[in-house]
Amino acid sequence: MGITMTDQAAERVKAFLDNRGKGLGLRLGVKTSGCSGMAYVLEFVDELNEDDEVFEDHGVKVIVDAKSMVYLDGTELDYGKEGLNEGFKFNNPNAKAACGCGESFSV
Repeated sequence: MGITMTDQAAERVKAFLDNRGKGLGLRLGVKTSGCSGMAYVLEFVDELNEDDEVFEDHGVKVIVDAKSMVYLDGTELDYGKEGLNEGFKFNNPNAKAACGCGESFSV
């Protein structure tokens, strides 16, 4: 399946990378945290690791490590604004439940 991005998410990541001035793409991962058990992690990537999988959508590379891929396969990364709040949203078909704030999930 892989990882996909909406147009809005891709444009936002491109803007971040342009402002940063370097980087291969965006790493999407998970860590144990939050009220539901797992939290999403986003960070810029300058070098690939051996176990990384690379997906390209809308001209942007999304890098996922093998351990996180189990939880993220099929996820769509979106970006949106709701009132005064804006940020990335994760449309993850593997998530069985999410906390009220949307920061963590369980599978």
